[in-house]
Amino acid sequence: MTDAVHLYVGRLATPVGELAIVADELGRLRALHWGDQEAQLLRALRLQCAAFALEPADDPAGLTTVMSRYFAGDLAAIQGVPVEAGGTPFQRAVWSALRDIPCGTTESYGALAARIGRPAAVRAVGLANGANPVAIVVPCHRVIGASGALTGYGGGMERKRWLLEHEHARGVRRKPSTISAHPSLFETA
Repeated sequence: MTDAVHLYVGRLATPVGELAIVADELGRLRALHWGDQEAQLLRALRLQCAAFALEPADDPAGLTTVMSRYFAGDLAAIQGVPVEAGGTPFQRAVWSALRDIPCGTTESYGALAARIGRPAAVRAVGLANGANPVAIVVPCHRVIGASGALTGYGGGMERKRWLLEHEHARGVRRKPSTISAHPSLFETA
């Protein structure tokens, strides 16, 4: 039987809900999920590790501090976070490409598929995006529809809107009737 991987979980209150932050003994981020998504968090960890022991920690590998800085406005804080997310080779290629989307910008699923050399794999890119176990750090929220409209986000559309607004994202289509009264409202698809 394989030894269990030791993982450490911390919690962080954010403006859009609690985050669960999981790191391994080497200080790599293994999972980052919203606190109301414990089932998804455990599923992500089971896909990465045949067996694991999850232990509470105040600041696993300093990642709670890093995420606090991001939410306080230091958007670059997450750039160097080491990640070990498992996944298939295709998923890893998509997740790697997601980290190349600069903060404050967005990219369509089609553009992301083309960038990884698989222009016909738009749906597969969407599925890999949705399977991302380390949201925010691997910024799946920066992927939008080709028209500029917001599309699905595992953490919920309100969180996606908030994250893009927090990052001052450009390229997101807004509702014309709400721009003057509510400049932060994004259109959903």
